Amino acid sequence: MSWSSIKPWPLAGLLCAGLAVVGAGVLFWFDPAQHAFYPVCAFHRVTGLQCPGCGSLRALHQLLHGRFAAAFHFNAVLVCSLPFLAWLALRFAVLKTRNPPGTITVRPVWLWSALAALIVFGVLRNLPVPQLAWLAP
Repeated sequence: MSWSSIKPWPLAGLLCAGLAVVGAGVLFWFDPAQHAFYPVCAFHRVTGLQCPGCGSLRALHQLLHGRFAAAFHFNAVLVCSLPFLAWLALRFAVLKTRNPPGTITVRPVWLWSALAALIVFGVLRNLPVPQLAWLAP
């Protein structure tokens, strides 16, 4: 067996899974609200507004500890999209192992819909309306 006969996708998948486990471990043990080594949101720092991703690290930390309500408070769109993203990753992995390279496609309507949802969420969480205050972390 030579190195040229090894397919790169299973190795890349194992590497990604290993990095995800290490990242989840760091996020589990070190609360982003208490440790400064996590990256800060450049959009929030420059504008003072909450981007659609603001609160994601804190939400993931809360999810890893089983606190779903707190995670939903920090970033509702992330918590709601995680089951879909997990399904999409599993589908990608299965299709990548079954099909020849280059056959996995995502319809543009799904990408545009996701972008529109993120923009709407980003705008709604920054409106000064008391009924929407729950969207801000």
